[in-house]
Amino acid sequence: MRHLFQNFEMKQPHLVLSDSEAVDLLVGHWAFRPHTTPIQIFNRATDPFLPGVKDHLLETLDRLDSRGLTNPVLVITRWKIEPTDVARLERLKNLRLTVLITWSGINDDRIEPVDSLHAENSLRVLNENTARTKSILYWRPLIAGLNDSDEHLNRALALSSLAGATVFTGLFHRAEIREYLRLAGVPDIYPQIARRKILPAETEMRVLSALKDRPIFRKTSCAVAYLHRTADYNGHYGIREICDICPPEQVARCALAHRRPELSRVRELAEIAKLDADHIDIDERRIEVSNSSEQQRYFIQHTLNYQVHDQAHPHLYGRHGRAEVGWK
Repeated sequence: MRHLFQNFEMKQPHLVLSDSEAVDLLVGHWAFRPHTTPIQIFNRATDPFLPGVKDHLLETLDRLDSRGLTNPVLVITRWKIEPTDVARLERLKNLRLTVLITWSGINDDRIEPVDSLHAENSLRVLNENTARTKSILYWRPLIAGLNDSDEHLNRALALSSLAGATVFTGLFHRAEIREYLRLAGVPDIYPQIARRKILPAETEMRVLSALKDRPIFRKTSCAVAYLHRTADYNGHYGIREICDICPPEQVARCALAHRRPELSRVRELAEIAKLDADHIDIDERRIEVSNSSEQQRYFIQHTLNYQVHDQAHPHLYGRHGRAEVGWK
């Protein structure tokens, strides 16, 4: 993500404000809802388990937990997790914590500068030391022709036994990332750039075939919900074709929670989010709004457990919110 923020060359994490100030800003934000809003910590800017960052991660989690909050919390890492770290995580009493271990299996350090062995070892540490904390094998980015070989599929299958679930996803092939890879001497991974993640249909089919006996998900929130035995907080059940690989018990949970919201309720939330409340369309799949930001849409989506899309960027049937590259 640092490519997109134009600060990829910033290799040393910088503390912006104290942990207590960060927590106060979070829970006081207009879009935050106690026990509802999903939280991610140090996801876009750095890795939460890096030296110098890890202490702030653990302190932030403790501060949120001490407030009695039960929000889902996602911690995403490709770095080293030690048994002592897990012991700290296991002390949490309220937060619904999930640690997602990013693994790609890519051995070209121009593309993947972090050795995937770190992720593999972290999966083992979590598997051997957790009771309350949930873990996910976060298989990303999957790139056709690069890390979808039979060898990669077999390795992912073995690693999936160390986690409660597996999530697979493609590559954000944005112009900034393509340019960075070109400067590093990497031939174009895909001929196109795209607003959404690229994951060709053929690659998806091979992944699903290889891990057909494991709990595997296209969407992160679906896997998190499965592990915590709740309905998906993003309401993907409305986009029913996403659910065709989910365990039956999870589909049943999401079906029970799926309720088409009243227009008046959506308008009320749109006004809080400062969205145009006069151009809203609702059907059995999604709420559609216009001229919206991701933050505005997610506020409504998480409040209602119902998908919210922008009119300018419709989600096409069967694409699972992905780019058109590699699909017919």
